[in-house]
Formats: sequence, C-alpha cells, structure tokens
Amino acid sequence: MFNTERWQEIFEAIAKNKLRTFLTGISVASGIFILVILLGVGKGLQNGIEKKFENDASGLISFWSGTTTKEYKGLNPGRQIQFRNSDYDVALQKYGDQLVIKSANYIFWSGIMSHGKESGNYRFIGVNPDYLAVENASIVEGRFINQNDLNNSEKVTVIGQKVKLDMFKDKSPIGELLVINGINFKIVGVFTDPAGEREETRVYIPITTTQQAYGVGDKISNLDFTLPKKDTYEEALAESEKFTEGLGQLLRSKNSIAPDDEGAIGVGNTVEDAKQFYDLNLYIRLFFWWVGICTIIAGVVGVSNIMLIIVKERTKEIGIRKALGASPFSIVVMILHESIFITTISGFVGLLSSLLLLEIVGPMVKSDYFLNPEVDFSVAMSTLILLVLAGAIAGFFPAYRAASIKPIVALRDE
Repeated sequence: MFNTERWQEIFEAIAKNKLRTFLTGISVASGIFILVILLGVGKGLQNGIEKKFENDASGLISFWSGTTTKEYKGLNPGRQIQFRNSDYDVALQKYGDQLVIKSANYIFWSGIMSHGKESGNYRFIGVNPDYLAVENASIVEGRFINQNDLNNSEKVTVIGQKVKLDMFKDKSPIGELLVINGINFKIVGVFTDPAGEREETRVYIPITTTQQAYGVGDKISNLDFTLPKKDTYEEALAESEKFTEGLGQLLRSKNSIAPDDEGAIGVGNTVEDAKQFYDLNLYIRLFFWWVGICTIIAGVVGVSNIMLIIVKERTKEIGIRKALGASPFSIVVMILHESIFITTISGFVGLLSSLLLLEIVGPMVKSDYFLNPEVDFSVAMSTLILLVLAGAIAGFFPAYRAASIKPIVALRDE
C-alpha cells in the first residue's frame, strides 16, 4: 500500500545527503551501464562473425593444392602439386552421393576486360554451376552458368554488380559482348554477393571454356563442397572432419603425397572455423559478464555500506519508533524502501544511458567482425530486476540490524 509519509521520509533523507546519495547512485548506475555496454559489444562481435560466415555457403569445405614438405616414394619435398579434372572426378566418384554442393574452379587473378570504350582489370574464374551457391551469391539479371554451358564449352559469362556499373552504367548488359583477355564472351547474367563490392568485381565463365580458351589444359585451382545439414552442430562437425580426412587422404594418395604431409594439400572447413570463432566469442562474452557483474556487485556493496551508515545515524530515531510500538517488520521495510529506491532509479539511469549510447554509436562502428551492437530488451530488463533484488539484499542486512536494536540501547546512542 502506498504510504505518503514513508516516501516523504525517503526524500528528506536523500535531500539531507545529496552528495552521498549521488555518489552511491553513480556507482550502481555505472555497474549496469558497463555490463550492458559489454553485452552489446559481445553481441556486435557475434553478429559480425555470423555475417562473415554468411558470405559463403554454410558448411563450405574447400581443398587447394600446395607444395610437398616431405619425401615420399623417392620423390623429393618441394614439389608443387596441381589439381586436375581427374581429382575432381575421383572426389565425386567416392563422395558424390554425400554432397549437396560440388564445384571445381580455375582462377585468373587478373584479366583485362573491355566493352566499347570501357575497360578494366578484374578477376575471372572458371566455375561449375554450383559455384553460385558456394559464394552464397544471387542472380539479379539473367542466369548463371549451367550444365549446357559446360558440356559445349560455351563462351558465356556472368558478371558482378560492380563490373556492370563500371562497364555498362545503368544499361542492362544481358546479351552484350565482353572481351576477356582478347576473347569475346556473351553476358548471360549479373550477380550480387553478400560480401559486398570486392566480391562483385569478379567475372565467372564455364570452367571447360576456361581450360580450352586460355590453354590451361585440365588444371583446377580449388575444389569446393558442402555436406547435408545435420540436426546438431556436433554432428555437422564430426561429419565434416570425417569427410575432410577421407578426401584429403584420397587426394594425397592420387598425387603421390605422404599421408602425413599436411602442407601439400590445404583444407578450409568453415564448420571448424565457425566453432573456433564462436568459442572465442563465448569466452569473450563470459568475460564481459564477469567484469560487468563484478562492477554491479561493487555498486551494491556501496549501497549496503551507505545503508549501514544511515542506520547508524538514525539509531536513536529507530529506538523511539520501537518504543512507540513500531514493529521490527516496519523498521526493515523503512530501510529497504530507501535502498531499493536508490538502486532502482540508479539502475534505470545506467540502463537507459547504455542503450542510448549503443543506439547512437553502434551504427557508426564499421568492422568486418563487428556489426550492430545491441542488447536484447528482455536481457536488459532481467539485468535491472536482478540489480533491484541485489539492492534489496544489500539493504536487508542493515535493515535487519536496525530492527534488532533494543529500544533502550538505541535511546542511549549519541
């Protein structure tokens, strides 16, 4: 029940000790402020990591050739391994029915391209039809490379949005010719990539056309695969590790590489990479929780100390109240009201200040691994409720001490 007199007493006590109350409130507000900011930073790191891994196909596993580091079957270390069509074929023969996405590619890191008076230098890649899914890209005009293009080694190309803007401005490029390193290709599609402009400076052509038109024979740069989704992360990780180990050994055997020569064939497993990043992010967030909670505890301890001082100052007043018939419960409630009031107001100020700061500053922070720092409102409110409960606990012990004072002892206090 609302008691006007009790609230008047609280405001009078606060007014008499403005500086002390202000400093106590600052310690509590700073605790929840720091905790919410740290939680927002942790969420920003998580969002950035998730966005980074969205740029490519989920669970992407890539293989690329390297240089041998060990002698094997009379062959010296230092051999440069080159993947070929046959490596891709044996991978499909062994694991084809287990794969969702499968693609080989051959990369030209730089190529001169022109259309009319416009020209530029862009990366172009010979790919399979599944490569669009590998990059998690999407078609905005026309179509992507298809199986018929591969079978007939068609001179067709799909260009990125950035290439389109550079070469064609606002005009649709579909059906136009693009000269790539001196060879005419018909543009059949335009793609956009979630990774942004850098990825959209690429140009894709059928891998069979790449191998024939540019004299690279049956060479391949990378092999890219994804496996079916699993019900749990642990199952997906175990399945991907089993696949990378099995195909890695198959490719080493085919290319006369020592079974334990890890340097000759590189493997990129986004499932494993994601686990490392998420584990790191978890540890960071736990550390942030620990720092924030310790800061809040320091503020709550400050509240408890202030309540002890208040009880000491009001000992004689408490004795008079008890002598006039005040119950121990009413004494406890009187002290708790002030403790909870200070904690709640300070908590709200700290919470609102931190949320406002995240809202204003968060969008200004630009980083590959940091995006949209935010705090779930339910988490923020739960934190505030816990803070209020902690304030109540902090005030209870001084209140209990006050309620335990005998009236005769309190009245003798100076």
